[in-house]
Amino acid sequence: MSKKDKNQKPLEEIRELQNKYLHTLAELENTRKRMQKEKTESLSFAIENTISEFLPLIDNFENALNLANDSSEEVKNWAMGFQMILSQLKDVLHNHGIVPYHSVGNNFDPHLHDAVEILETNDHEPGSVIEEFAKGYKSTSRVIRPARVKVTKKPLENKEDIDVENDQHQDEKENENSCDSGICEKEDENCCNSEKDQDENIKNSKDENIKINK
Repeated sequence: MSKKDKNQKPLEEIRELQNKYLHTLAELENTRKRMQKEKTESLSFAIENTISEFLPLIDNFENALNLANDSSEEVKNWAMGFQMILSQLKDVLHNHGIVPYHSVGNNFDPHLHDAVEILETNDHEPGSVIEEFAKGYKSTSRVIRPARVKVTKKPLENKEDIDVENDQHQDEKENENSCDSGICEKEDENCCNSEKDQDENIKNSKDENIKINK
């Protein structure tokens, strides 16, 4: 082996070790970033779940303040203090990226809305949200609480006619089954008269033949 070949072999080993070192550093950096992302997402998820428990409290504040608008001046003065508290609560939501979204007038979206009531009407397009019982809230990554809404539905046309037609079909089916079994359930109908007449004619013919032979 020449002196040049002896020197070349250590250089190749050094390059291989350098590549392994750089590859290990890259894997460690990716692992660190992934763990940091998971930690941030877990923390954000926990905060959002905790805040979601305070949303009914905010709903009650808003409903109470809406009623206070039609009350006496003394009640309105008290309401101003509660309005400040409500504003502070909303600031906390905003600081964590949680905001309410508008639903009335939009089409129903199962990811954003929870339909608690359905109204059959022709005054609105089917699947339209016409009333909001509770606001929906969402963050930058997910829906914290879907909005509870009333949704429109196209009414059934000629419902009574459909019921009558179904009843008629059911009666016809029952009559067919009765005739097949040789039993007529309704005396005023001739569902099996043809078969009975044939049996009666055959019986009469046999009786006449018996008489003649005698």
